[in-house]
Amino acid sequence: MTASRTLTFHVFRHNPRDSGGEPGVREYQVEETPGMTLFIALTRIREEHDPGLSFDFVCRAGVCGSCAMLINGRPGLACRTLTSELPGTISLFPLPGFELIADLSVNTGKWMRAMSERLQAWVHLGSEVNPNQIEAAMDPDLAEAVYELDRCIECGCCVAACGTALMRPDFVGAVGMNKLARFRLDPRDDRSDAEYYQLIGDDSGIFGCMSLLGCQDVCPKELSLQTQIAFMRRAMARQGL
Repeated sequence: MTASRTLTFHVFRHNPRDSGGEPGVREYQVEETPGMTLFIALTRIREEHDPGLSFDFVCRAGVCGSCAMLINGRPGLACRTLTSELPGTISLFPLPGFELIADLSVNTGKWMRAMSERLQAWVHLGSEVNPNQIEAAMDPDLAEAVYELDRCIECGCCVAACGTALMRPDFVGAVGMNKLARFRLDPRDDRSDAEYYQLIGDDSGIFGCMSLLGCQDVCPKELSLQTQIAFMRRAMARQGL
């Protein structure tokens, strides 16, 4: 049995709506327990030390993506990060690139919605489709490929790790290009390749990616984000789009 540690947390604190408040870092100490995650530690801090601490959570199972934050400088999910895998001193900051709500809470939903609307990220059915007609079965291999891209939880980790996204507010990021790749595979979507690539065929899309692999390195679902970006870039070059 290993002795329990006293963990020291350096947590970013700031509420933009507090006109008199200044951004800063506060220190908290928590006794580590077996199986402790950062979510559990933050809950302890809020219950035992600072009830005003703001951070997001919903599922606590790595599905909703709400608890994404910078963990010792690296984007990750608080609910899936064990304190046993971290050193005794842990710094927690909000994800960069998103509007700050307060402390560790950022508005990823606002960013994701704007990106989805820009990319028209929904199935575009042809005018001849009868909504009352039973949908044809999808090939199992194709369905599996679509499902793989659909595993993205829009946590924002890839955006926070992307150098281009931090320099260009209009960059759709790996999450946007992954989303468009998903609809391109969907046989129900009647858009042509030219229509897809028109949405991302500039520096705010495919050609803004610097291939630093930061997005893929931090994706909690381990999606092959760079593979999708490289595939679409090559396809555009082949078709002269």
